[in-house]
Amino acid sequence: MNLKSNEPFWLIKNGLVSSYPSLKSDEICDVLIIGGGITGSLIAHQMMKDGYNTILIDKREVCNGSTSATTSMLQYEIDTPLYKLIEMIGEKGAVESYKACSKAIDQLEKLTKEIKSRAGFRKKQSLYYASKKKDMKWLEKEFEVRKKAGFEVSWLGSEDVEERFGFQNTYGAILSRQGASIDAFKFAHELLRFNVKKGLRVYDKTEMKSVKYLRDHNLALTTEGFNIKAKKIIYCVGYESSTMIKEHFVNLKVTYAVVSEIDQDQFKNIENTLVWNTDNPYMYMRSTDDNRLLIGGGDEDFSNPEKRDSLLNKKEKEILRILKKIKPDYPFYSDFVWAGTFGETKDGLPYIGTHENFKNSYFVLGFGGNGITFSVTGMEMASAYLKNKKHHLTEYFKFGR
Repeated sequence: MNLKSNEPFWLIKNGLVSSYPSLKSDEICDVLIIGGGITGSLIAHQMMKDGYNTILIDKREVCNGSTSATTSMLQYEIDTPLYKLIEMIGEKGAVESYKACSKAIDQLEKLTKEIKSRAGFRKKQSLYYASKKKDMKWLEKEFEVRKKAGFEVSWLGSEDVEERFGFQNTYGAILSRQGASIDAFKFAHELLRFNVKKGLRVYDKTEMKSVKYLRDHNLALTTEGFNIKAKKIIYCVGYESSTMIKEHFVNLKVTYAVVSEIDQDQFKNIENTLVWNTDNPYMYMRSTDDNRLLIGGGDEDFSNPEKRDSLLNKKEKEILRILKKIKPDYPFYSDFVWAGTFGETKDGLPYIGTHENFKNSYFVLGFGGNGITFSVTGMEMASAYLKNKKHHLTEYFKFGR
């Protein structure tokens, strides 16, 4: 499956950071991780920290799938508003899911310091504004629910939004203290490099053809005819899991993103703020660490790469029309435009856990706008699984829920 189109900004900005050999011999390990994006890199870090003999493989160059196309907005807010999620799964599960994402941002900050990352992690606030007057009622309800749950939030009227951020034509907003951004492509490469020095074995351009699920281990066969004997397999294959698992559990979507230089004087506090709105699909915006403005949205159902790519020009104009509404006088000149495929679940939550058809295996599939923070939670959950311990979020993230 082709997960991105054109060349995403991060791939051009960073170039080919690291390259690894393909597998050319049979291997044995405790844990085999399939998927070398940001999720696989995080899980590999946890496995190495826990002392497991670990191998990671990817059929592409590592990090060249969805990780190279991500917008890397790190939010505790899940695509499903908290008040709606409470209605769907109950207050306990909904609040704990939101708090796990909030905790994950702090864990990521700690991890960037641990590996001496230069991927531009930066703590930010999050502005969630009402783009239509009719959205005010439920956005105010969302504010009250978040406040009750203990999140650090404040309510801004339209005049407050214009004064503090320079955005016109909004109808109020939730301002959250917790949020961050990072260059996830660069960070994933840093994580792999850090752990390769500690003994992690990484093979890119190595594709799994099939797996034999045996009593106490699995035997993965690559397309080149080599075997990897592993006690456990952890699948970090993201949206491509939809081709592996029979039941329908995720809808594939496409999101579009545009990057340009930015006039900081025209965007008050943008360097410290993640911005998104109540549209469906929603628009999202942030600055990058090299003084650019990244704006995304225009989500569509994924049908095929050709159709996705043919919509690039149309979606660019659509996204910039939304920007024009809140910044009527700002001239925006696009430098990069790209699209990436992502997955949308029925409740906005990831699928992290075991599956009855995959013995000795675990899935970490961080879907939606919180893929990175869900993957950080997946580190804890995968670690608990391998130690035969139960994680408190297992019931909410499991298959068949």
